[in-house]
Amino acid sequence: MSGEVRVIPLRGIPELEVGDDLAAELAAAIERAGGLEAGDVVVVAQKAVSKVEGRVVSLEDVEPSPRARELAGEAGDPRRTQVILDEARVVVRSRPPLVIAETRHGFVCASAGVDASNAKGPGTVVLLPVEPDASAAGLRARLAELGGVAPAVVVSDSFGRAWRTGTTDIALGVAGMAPLRDLRGEPDAAGQELHTTQIAVADEVAGAAELVMGKACGIPAAIVRGVDLPVGAGSGAELVMPRERDLFR
Repeated sequence: MSGEVRVIPLRGIPELEVGDDLAAELAAAIERAGGLEAGDVVVVAQKAVSKVEGRVVSLEDVEPSPRARELAGEAGDPRRTQVILDEARVVVRSRPPLVIAETRHGFVCASAGVDASNAKGPGTVVLLPVEPDASAAGLRARLAELGGVAPAVVVSDSFGRAWRTGTTDIALGVAGMAPLRDLRGEPDAAGQELHTTQIAVADEVAGAAELVMGKACGIPAAIVRGVDLPVGAGSGAELVMPRERDLFR
């Protein structure tokens, strides 16, 4: 059981460019914040990862297809919609200019994760990392190299929810921790056996970190400390609902 949980913003990380050493910037910010402790999770905003990995598109370079123009409608930018289609495995629902799509990772989200907020300026959009779990693992290995401690790492992003207003951050990529706490077969407080309960701890950690990172704070990372992490290793891919269990498509 967890006791007190702390969320520590990692301040002073500059605007990032393709090829920048994000882990070095994180390590410096971690040192300024007092260093790491055993069991810490470093949560990094997806956009920070995507920027250094070159996952930024200038809309000036995009030629929209007829399908993109149709889905954009009168209110949308068909160039942005074209980028969404390029990133999508399948369009799940649409109401111009809104597109809900399944990405190649299996995430079902608005705009296939293509986002203009906190991008590189007007006319640019940021895409999701190609392999968020690999991004998390790479940051974890580099942080261990720089600081001698290998924290768990979560790459997070804001997702909407089908039956709730507003967004909350979730884990796209995970390294150094199990993303789920599986309570199936264990007794609840009343002694009854739990049959389906799995806790998405990595998502909860991402949501906690967002409380100090925010959309407009200029803080792309945080340490979440004091969580009783599930034992073992795993990946963000484990949090994607398998298609055979998806009751809503």
